[in-house]
Amino acid sequence: MDPVVIPLSDAAALEAGRVGPKAARLARLRLAGLPVPDGICLDARLYHDALAAGGVAEAARQFVQAEQPEGRRVALAVRLGLTRAALPAPLTAALLSAWRELGAGPGAPVAVRSSALIEDTPETSFAGQFETFLGVDSTTDLFTTVRACWAALWGTRALRYMRVHGVDPGATAMAVLVQRLVPARAAGGALSRTPEGGMLITGTWGLGSAIAQGEVVPDRFLLGRDGRLEEVEPGRKDRLVRVAPGAGPRPEAVTPGLVTAPCLDEAEAVALGRMVLTAEETFGAPVEVEWALGPTGPQILQARPLRTAPAVAPDELWLRHPGLTGHPAGIGWGEGPACVVDHEHELERVRLGDILVTQVAGPALTAVLPRVAGVVAELGGSTSHLAALARERGIPAVLGVPEATRRIPDGALVAVDGVTGVVRWMS
Repeated sequence: MDPVVIPLSDAAALEAGRVGPKAARLARLRLAGLPVPDGICLDARLYHDALAAGGVAEAARQFVQAEQPEGRRVALAVRLGLTRAALPAPLTAALLSAWRELGAGPGAPVAVRSSALIEDTPETSFAGQFETFLGVDSTTDLFTTVRACWAALWGTRALRYMRVHGVDPGATAMAVLVQRLVPARAAGGALSRTPEGGMLITGTWGLGSAIAQGEVVPDRFLLGRDGRLEEVEPGRKDRLVRVAPGAGPRPEAVTPGLVTAPCLDEAEAVALGRMVLTAEETFGAPVEVEWALGPTGPQILQARPLRTAPAVAPDELWLRHPGLTGHPAGIGWGEGPACVVDHEHELERVRLGDILVTQVAGPALTAVLPRVAGVVAELGGSTSHLAALARERGIPAVLGVPEATRRIPDGALVAVDGVTGVVRWMS
């Protein structure tokens, strides 16, 4: 039998059906010569073994036929079965051996990442729907987070996403990716192709989770197809995430002088741009990339397909009304009444066809994407998880819009241009 613990450098790591598209894409980028953190993949067969060991394999197969609330009870049972399943001794030994070969442990933490077989495809990105655990530096935490990644396939948020996309969780599986954690001075995302034909890099201080979760307004570095840096738009990066030894990731305040200081210099931005272009050439199509800048230089952490769209010419009427600009983070043009939401518990107010106006562009907004005509947020940027989900669904979104919740009246008719990053409203 083929080994079930697969080094990212192994040819078997290119098989998306075994390790998931996320891990397979990283293996392919590594093969193309791009810097990717060392790692290992846990074959999706282990997930099926865990279902059997937890006594919930049949429940997983029958889930799609269950009506609510029975479906919720089945999903909970599957999650509990996966988190309680004992890892077989051969797997434990193989995983510990690979863990040691990575040089992991106290002072050398890793990232443990979900890599579902249905993730990072052109139809279903699953951006932010599963789990990533940063700063894992003990064997106990390693085994716990591996189980948690398996169970993430049955999380409430992921199940809601799958229901919208017609995906049966019982008909797929979850692989797991374990990689050395890059002690990032800066991190972010990139789009290999913008509507204008160039490239975009976004960045912040520390780990990139602050961008992914929409907690800061990142810096924007605009580059031409020739790789030259054309423009730098400083963001508002008042917090960062850093891994503390033995304590995992934690937020920290950014020194005031660095809040609006670009996190990359020109040479670093240009080098990243070359890597992004190579990633696009490797896959033969536009890609969205996640990166981290560590002591040895930039590293690629993820690459998923990027949906692009041309700008839409606005009606002359809209050009007469006040506008705000932000980071374009969606697809197309949308109009509707503004629903200004200050807290997550108010999301139930959002009605079909509304333009959601809020502060934080976090994962909680995923639940309302199927019913909104557009999204405007004060934080976040073009490479956040929410932006990826908006592009996937063809929803216009503009993030990083200063004072949007204060300046846009609740109920006002709003137009959102997700390609140019402009929001207008009629008072």
